Amino acid sequence: MSLAYPALHASHAGIWIAAPDGETRAVGRGEAIARAADTPMILLGAPLVGQRLGYAELSGLDLLELFAFVHPARFAVPTPKGLARALDLPPPASDVETAALLLRAAGVLLDRLEDDGWPEREGAWTAAQALHRLRWPWAAAVGDRLRRPAQAERWLFAKLPEWEESGPRPAPRPISVAPAAALDRLDQLTGAGAEARPGQRAYAEAASAVFRPRVARDAPAVLLAEAGTGIGKTLGYLAPASLWAEEAGGAVWVSTYTKALQRQLDREGAKLFPDPAARRRRMVIRKGRENYLCLLNLEDALQGGFAGRAAILAQLVARWAAYSRDGDMIGGDLPGWLPTLFRRNGSTALTDRRGECVYAGCPHYRKCFIERAVRASADADIVVANHALVMVNAARGREEAQRPTRIVFDEGHHLFEAADSMFSTALSGQEAIELRRWITGPERKGRGRRRGLAARLSDVASYDEEGGRAIAAATTAAQALPGDGWLQRVAEGTPLGPVEALLAAVRGAVYARDGGEDAGYGLETEMAALDGALVEAAGVAAEALDAILRPLVRLGRRLEAVLQDGPDWLDGQARARVEGAIASLGWRTETLAGWLALLARAGGPVDPDFVDWLAVDRAEGREYDIGLHRHWLDPTRPLAEAVLKPAHGVLVTSATLTGGGDWAAAEARTGAVHLPRPPAHFAAPSPFDYGAQAQVLIVTDVKRGDVAQLAGAYATLIAAAGGGTLGLFTAIRRLRAVHARIADRLARDGLPLFAQHVDPIDTGTLVDIFRDDPRASLLGTDGLRDGVDVPGHSLRLVVMEGVPWPKPSVLHVARKMAGGGGAYDDRMIRARLAQAFGRLIRRADDHGTFVLLSAAMPSRLLTAFPPATPVARVTLAEAVARVGGRLSSVTEVGQEAGGEWMPETR
Repeated sequence: MSLAYPALHASHAGIWIAAPDGETRAVGRGEAIARAADTPMILLGAPLVGQRLGYAELSGLDLLELFAFVHPARFAVPTPKGLARALDLPPPASDVETAALLLRAAGVLLDRLEDDGWPEREGAWTAAQALHRLRWPWAAAVGDRLRRPAQAERWLFAKLPEWEESGPRPAPRPISVAPAAALDRLDQLTGAGAEARPGQRAYAEAASAVFRPRVARDAPAVLLAEAGTGIGKTLGYLAPASLWAEEAGGAVWVSTYTKALQRQLDREGAKLFPDPAARRRRMVIRKGRENYLCLLNLEDALQGGFAGRAAILAQLVARWAAYSRDGDMIGGDLPGWLPTLFRRNGSTALTDRRGECVYAGCPHYRKCFIERAVRASADADIVVANHALVMVNAARGREEAQRPTRIVFDEGHHLFEAADSMFSTALSGQEAIELRRWITGPERKGRGRRRGLAARLSDVASYDEEGGRAIAAATTAAQALPGDGWLQRVAEGTPLGPVEALLAAVRGAVYARDGGEDAGYGLETEMAALDGALVEAAGVAAEALDAILRPLVRLGRRLEAVLQDGPDWLDGQARARVEGAIASLGWRTETLAGWLALLARAGGPVDPDFVDWLAVDRAEGREYDIGLHRHWLDPTRPLAEAVLKPAHGVLVTSATLTGGGDWAAAEARTGAVHLPRPPAHFAAPSPFDYGAQAQVLIVTDVKRGDVAQLAGAYATLIAAAGGGTLGLFTAIRRLRAVHARIADRLARDGLPLFAQHVDPIDTGTLVDIFRDDPRASLLGTDGLRDGVDVPGHSLRLVVMEGVPWPKPSVLHVARKMAGGGGAYDDRMIRARLAQAFGRLIRRADDHGTFVLLSAAMPSRLLTAFPPATPVARVTLAEAVARVGGRLSSVTEVGQEAGGEWMPETR
């Protein structure tokens, strides 16, 4: 049965419509919009197509939605080429062919609904009926092809497997991993006949030192290991780690900073545990609770909590949940592009982002993805987590029985910033309104499960009178926190309540002191020499916050008493729920205590351990938050106390751990300097021949601040490279301006250009698209400077718009003064340059060029690049010529330019 709908394809190069009869023709933007408004069109990624048409409300039959229905938990790169590969269709050779491909893809997907071998059939008919009621555009076509099952299909919540409770795991045995044994395990992992990698073998030997019994309390064995790109450090540390886990009966936690590295570790797990069943049991991926689908939130969404397009998303997520490996919605097997198809998507409401979990009080507790991951990690050999989760668990005493004794911090150069985020305090309007909603529930009576403290602990309140009074007192006191519409009231000078009054005073002080009223970026000022009105507002707000804190502390004590008294109704599930409520209360009381300490500083003396400031957060001139902030001057101090000292062995590793500096800098940035036992050091340079594989070009004739010149430079360099370019910016505004000027021009030459903060696609999917198409290029900001692993055929050129100078914020200035002045900035810049350059050469056969569009690049910063890398200061025209291959090697450059190419002295 053929579809009677046309297909619409729009790129920066043009717009095409393919009719069901096979005719494809180019059309103008006006005609395309008119046709799309009148006739349902088959599209690939409606938000992206709508953006390219300039028609934000474009809707139609989105092939990505159909793919998510037919193949839940299966990934496809959301491009015509990626979809063709996923469906075993010939990829289109041009934009003209793409529109016709969309018609064929729709037919293939719909035909699979009638295939007896379709593996994702279960649950499809029931989901299709629900989607038909929601007027999903594909519902009619899907319904025509789906046959009604002979028996009623099981509901999602009935067919998900239950996790099993197990006894506590005994403490790891005190064993040592011998370096020779680590090498034997490494040989097993790399396989017979693998290329000899001396650096990797030396790394594995050195890493075995952290897998020995600890010699003194609070004195873990710490190894700082800088391993250049290509060493193979992942298997280098997994070899001794897996050996220790087997022999000691303990778990090694491997902590990453980026989701990309978590995915890489997941792939490496196949070498460690070839049997998939054993791998699921022995190697577990762990993330924060906010990453996982909450089944109770999903149930509420399916039963009327969501409406319109959000309800369609909930049905597609339910299809995915039935086939998902682990329920991870952020970076797991839920395609990252699925939520972005729903402009006002409700995906965040399907996770537990506000700490409202009722634990064992939830009817789906025994099937909860989060609880299953927690229990799986308790018995695993290798737990792959992230820096934030490791720090949260340690600082808040979570999962005390599972506290890891051996930790590997990969991407260790990010430990400082992860600790900076974890151990900071922010009393802002957004944070305060979230606390109010957690205590009182939502102000508006909308659909959904959003509930307050009284509703979540109603049975406890009915059993324990004092606990009930504490809940009531906290609910009443929470009215002093900002409510809906607080930002507008503060801006208009009509705040309600003491905390809104404080935020109004903060806003006034920031605007009075900061001269950037007309700039689009955020404003801030030191929390010093505050006027009397602000100090008075801080005092009144502190009294209001203290009135909230006291009943919450009292409630926590009453919950602990309930656990000790053990009433008849306190079975295992109820106990788990009360314990969860105690942990959640502890988090909120710590937050309130931090706010009170911050407010006490408003009229008091400076604390030399902290940096305090006031800020108005803005994006493109629009205010979105106001608050008071406190960060540790050195956040590695609490990191050392909460995370490092309790461990027995810690490996901190990265390709840029020293950031072009020395080991003293690495010790300071990782917290090792605060430990009683000095760390060991290991360094192995990259095995790559950077002199032959890479070059660094510093362009001297692109005028700073001239967007037209900057855009021209990017366009000519990308064209010279034939795509395959990663463009890095320090400002979103310039990124957007450059993209707007060059995207159409490049697309006409068959060079697609994608961009963060422009394309309505999540960053992970943008990187997948970039990796998949050797002619594509990607523009981005700091998030793409690290953790992006793209092979050389797709990444041949990295272009930075300028030297990545740190923003002179209040926090940065304070740390710069304490950290050596200009030397502190130099270390930070070298680290950023090294991370950006590290995207370029990832494998032995990669070749590429790093271009910096700044004549102001100081020579002292060139140590950021590997020593053998040739560096030249050139004009843009010369850079374009060399990128284009006319001057493709150092030898040719020396001959052709008369010896002009001379690596700078470093």
